[in-house]
Amino acid sequence: MRIEIRHLRSLIAVADCLHFRRAAEQLNVAQPALSRTIAQLEDAVGETLFRRNNRQVELTEPGRVLVEESQQILRQLEQAVTRTQRAGRGEIGRLAIGYTDFAISGKLPTILDEFRHQHPDLNFDLAFGSTAQQLEALQQKRLDFGFITGPNLTPGLVSRPIQRDRFIAAVSETHPLAQRDSIDLRELAREPFILGSREMWFHFRKRVDDICAKAGFVPQVAQETFNSETVFAFVACNFGVTVHLECARNYVRKGVRMVPLSDVDESLVTEVAWRKEGITPAQQTFLDHLEQSA
Repeated sequence: MRIEIRHLRSLIAVADCLHFRRAAEQLNVAQPALSRTIAQLEDAVGETLFRRNNRQVELTEPGRVLVEESQQILRQLEQAVTRTQRAGRGEIGRLAIGYTDFAISGKLPTILDEFRHQHPDLNFDLAFGSTAQQLEALQQKRLDFGFITGPNLTPGLVSRPIQRDRFIAAVSETHPLAQRDSIDLRELAREPFILGSREMWFHFRKRVDDICAKAGFVPQVAQETFNSETVFAFVACNFGVTVHLECARNYVRKGVRMVPLSDVDESLVTEVAWRKEGITPAQQTFLDHLEQSA
């Protein structure tokens, strides 16, 4: 016989009352039906669970063990139902989130911190990646959200802007331009440039090429790196200069001076992208948070 939840509830009720009639009233069933349920359970486990006579009902040792296990099973079932309902409301789960250097040095930390405090049972799996890598991971469902360099034009993905940063120059503190309040981009035309690799920074590099072309020159790249920290390390060593974004002011290292570009009006937008179809409850909770934060 298959043991069902009703058998366990009946067992616990009789164990609590040690009286079949009172247990039947508690369960809102007829006493003969309760007696049959307990008999079925005893047949199923092959043990006597209660010793009963005309005056009293006693729980046997096998009965005591089964009552303890049954109580635990019912607690686990209640927890499972509660967690299932919370998952359906988008209150628990995990979100895989990708980010670029510009996103993590900009608004993303604040967004994640506020979300974590409001939804402590929704956890993050964070992964650094280029815009191209994140877009591919989103399409393959390895990421839920990607904080990328816009604009996103990938079919099946939608996005919204999160931050907008102006371009700035970064030079060593010992560089002749370091004490200027602002410079023209064309003043860097003959300087060696330190830039992120074209493979990892493709979208950003294209924008840098565009603004340099408008200023009348092609940047002479002396060194390519994979992240902003290394870019600024080389700049601090006076190996060259770089064009970066103003969000880098949040973590720029000692020895580097940020200088505004007076002749560059363009800015770069960081977007959050996600799949258009199949939004999960946890993903919707994050989208709602982004909407509230906007």
